[in-house]
Amino acid sequence: MSEPLIIKICGIRTEAILDAAIEAGADMVGFMHFPRSPRHLELDPIGELISRARGHAETCVVLVNPDNTLVAQVAALGPDWIQLHGPETPHRVAAIRDEAGIAILKACAIGAAEDVAAVAGFADCADRLLLDAKPPKDATRPGGHGAAFDWSLLKALDPSLGFMLSGGLTPDTVAAAIAATRPLGVDVSSGVETAPGVKDAALVRAFITNARSAAAS
Repeated sequence: MSEPLIIKICGIRTEAILDAAIEAGADMVGFMHFPRSPRHLELDPIGELISRARGHAETCVVLVNPDNTLVAQVAALGPDWIQLHGPETPHRVAAIRDEAGIAILKACAIGAAEDVAAVAGFADCADRLLLDAKPPKDATRPGGHGAAFDWSLLKALDPSLGFMLSGGLTPDTVAAAIAATRPLGVDVSSGVETAPGVKDAALVRAFITNARSAAAS
């Protein structure tokens, strides 16, 4: 791979896990602001974690279909990225990027060929794309819920569209995922947890180590 693999540890809630992720070499760290998520944080603690990470790793705040007020509040915290993980349209993504003046990571849920076809519509309005598994039918929140999608679907994707891969990745599966999809980066949340929202520093280290080894081979 020509560019170094980007590794993002998402859904961080504590200083201890933030420090462990940075120490292990994470490139990006993500904080979730969505009350229905077990990884949800209020804006004040997110601001403190962003300050702590500054200069060590890029920071990303995950939002789901935010209104303009919330976008402005998050932009004021000064993250490097805003991740949009809801049903936002390309038009809305572009508007949020203009409003916030912050780089946008747009998550696209993949479950079938038509989902892959829709990804290109976000190429111009988002600064980076994140391909995640489609949530189960009865889910109350977006995201892969610890499940992987069929990576072979991505063979239909325009090869010029770089993307980060998410959805069901773990320390044990990340090497196969990198070999199969050749992503710009990988993003993990539940795959380094011992319970919903509870990250484990040893799993974070193992994920980063295994991802780096796979990218180098």
